Amino acid sequence: MDPPSEEQLKANARSISIKEGCLYGIMDGFALRNITPYALALGASNAHIGFLTSIPSILGSAVQLFTPKLMERTSRRKIVSRGVLLQAFMWLPILLIGVMFFVLGWKSSWIPLSLIIAYTTLVVFGGITGPAWNSWMRDIVTTNIGAYFGKRNRICGSVTLVAALAGGLILDQFKDTNIFLGFIILFFCAFLARTAGGIYFTRKYEPELKTEEGYYFSFFEFVKHMRHNNFGRFAIYEAVMSVAVNIGSPFVAVYMLKQLGFSYTTFTIVTLGSASMTLLFMPAWGKFTDKYGNLAVVRITGFFTAGVMALWAASPLVLAYAPKLIVPYLFLTDAFSGFIWAGFNLSTANFLYDAVTRQRVSLCTAYQNVLNGTGVFIGAAAGGLISSLVPINFIVGPLISVFILSAVMRLGVAALMIRKIHEVRPAEPMKVRLVVERLVSMSPEQMLKYMDIKN
Repeated sequence: MDPPSEEQLKANARSISIKEGCLYGIMDGFALRNITPYALALGASNAHIGFLTSIPSILGSAVQLFTPKLMERTSRRKIVSRGVLLQAFMWLPILLIGVMFFVLGWKSSWIPLSLIIAYTTLVVFGGITGPAWNSWMRDIVTTNIGAYFGKRNRICGSVTLVAALAGGLILDQFKDTNIFLGFIILFFCAFLARTAGGIYFTRKYEPELKTEEGYYFSFFEFVKHMRHNNFGRFAIYEAVMSVAVNIGSPFVAVYMLKQLGFSYTTFTIVTLGSASMTLLFMPAWGKFTDKYGNLAVVRITGFFTAGVMALWAASPLVLAYAPKLIVPYLFLTDAFSGFIWAGFNLSTANFLYDAVTRQRVSLCTAYQNVLNGTGVFIGAAAGGLISSLVPINFIVGPLISVFILSAVMRLGVAALMIRKIHEVRPAEPMKVRLVVERLVSMSPEQMLKYMDIKN
């Protein structure tokens, strides 16, 4: 029997990538999406929540600076599989912090700080795998990149959606008796799923990594010249957008759980609006980017991210005049958010594959993520401090204040910073009016076919 061809090995690797992505989705739905509720249960303040987002982000990004050099002497398979396994085992000390708080009764302010440290370590272990994973995927997904990742994200997103809903129901089941038991179930399942994902990575084909002489350039060289090249300007745009986004987005969960007093199930149902729309429209966005280019989608969705935050900021009006509609309103707001961010995240991720040579994917992934992580750190830390300093009786309140600020900043970034970036691969010119007219004129059957949904 002949050994499998290179393309067969790559096809099998693409299939395994979907499976390990589904296992990540279990960790995401059960654990990552519930880390803020867990922190709140441990007595975290708004400032703690800001640092729970900002510190892991900047350190998890900074550690990626070491990955490209590590790839020169260690296989990408080994870097990713070991990093994922170490990340999996970090759920155990996170649970140990809960033991100290819920079982031993330690009510110290060190408890939320310990959670920040443990969660940061978890993110760092995952972060170091990022450039290696991106480089690896660039070698096994060589055509129809948007379509493949659209399909992968839809399948993995389905798993995340189911896990998130199950997680909310589990937490509500235990909230009046022993909420910590609910978190034990979720985080231990996340530990098992991520461990299984790490094992899958050891079975995934890795093409030989070939680096050309002179491929390497330092992060400081990248920063020095990024204003003068297309990908550098794109990286700046993403980083500044990260600042604008994270001034408000980390506090949406705080707003629902603390200010609105939602149950865990209601909180989860609202957040499933975003997950379901991401799941539904990711394949369509993938086809759209393949046809019109990634930058066209970045331009469109970048503007609408401001609208998403504006809708959250307007929610007190709904609460005041139609309180019974607040849950449907927030569900639809989150659904709109999922539709917009599905396109934005897919197109920004795929832009890197188009704009950067194969040999430099890992480098540019690391450098871009460091800038994004810095943006997240600045935005989330600023949002946490602002929401802690603004008086509760201030005109619209502390959380709505950061939502408004985030919306205004997103709009400004989208309007001013995208103009000097251009598409890097052949794509059809897009006229927004014609695209909208086409979508509006589609029959339900045509729409389902375009979104790659089977009847």
